[in-house]
Amino acid sequence: MKKRITLLLASSALMTSIFTTPVLAHEYSQGEVDIEHPWSRPTPPGAPMGVGYLVIRNHGDSNITLVGASTPRADDVSIHETLMKDGVMRMQPLTNGLSIAAGETVELKPHSYHLMLEKLAEPLKEGEKVPLTLEFEGAEAMEVELNVQSLDAGMSELEMDHSGHQMDH
Repeated sequence: MKKRITLLLASSALMTSIFTTPVLAHEYSQGEVDIEHPWSRPTPPGAPMGVGYLVIRNHGDSNITLVGASTPRADDVSIHETLMKDGVMRMQPLTNGLSIAAGETVELKPHSYHLMLEKLAEPLKEGEKVPLTLEFEGAEAMEVELNVQSLDAGMSELEMDHSGHQMDH
């Protein structure tokens, strides 16, 4: 019985540390806006583009819009949406930005909204942190860091692969 209780407590402690530590380590908050778990994936040598994912929570009473982003690691950062159209997955830029309604949450994730880090100066490497400035209409700009995580850090390569997508500009 004592062994079972010890095992149960150890399992609970492990599960708590697995699910709470990463979230706490990757949260940013400014005014009525929270940014959770900003991350990217490693890029192969010579790849001109990388991606950025994160969660935006708008705790305010007014809508805000993510209108842009920048990083010293890329010449340009654009906001994109992935859509399935006529059986083909396509990416398209959101030229008017990404709206986050008052009291709502929007997640930038694979096969959905995401940031494209274009014309990378050098590959993104697993374990590094990439500085990123998020620019909003209706809220202050925010400084965050994208944590570059390996492809097996909770998502399969298939979920994160952009190589088969067509870019419509």
